[in-house]
Amino acid sequence: MDQYPDAVLFDRDGTLIRDVPYNGDPDRVRPMPGARDVLRALRGHGVRTGVVSNQSGVGRGLLTLDEVGAVNARVEELLGRFDTWQVCPHHPDDGCECRKPAPGMILRACEAIQARPERTYVIGDIEADVKAALAAGAIPILVPTPQTLPDEADRAPHTAPDLTSALAMVL
Repeated sequence: MDQYPDAVLFDRDGTLIRDVPYNGDPDRVRPMPGARDVLRALRGHGVRTGVVSNQSGVGRGLLTLDEVGAVNARVEELLGRFDTWQVCPHHPDDGCECRKPAPGMILRACEAIQARPERTYVIGDIEADVKAALAAGAIPILVPTPQTLPDEADRAPHTAPDLTSALAMVL
């Protein structure tokens, strides 16, 4: 078995970049502390990286897919190229299979980059990220932020205080 995971998938808002609700403005993108270094380290070890992001602002009529794409492009300008992007544009009431906590985006990301879910980590800041990872058979790491509910952190199988600490759990 390889010493490194097949892939690490990240939630976008609150994990890789500061959470700006329903952000459609690339100028408001600010990386989270440690994000650049963590991604550089993963890529340096040949670990594939991806983003799995609920973007209900599209389904709510608050954002367009083009605006989400422009923000994602800015994320890549600041943090480097990801091997896969999976975005759920649906409203929470749509009942889709992709919106976290459903496993759809994680499974699609793994398929897109030929990663085995059981050898894939999913790093996020809320319980929906953890539940989606578990449902997909991946390994969740919760990195709490002020938006994370305390009981969500208590229920998560793995938590890290920041991205750098999460990296130490992965490599």
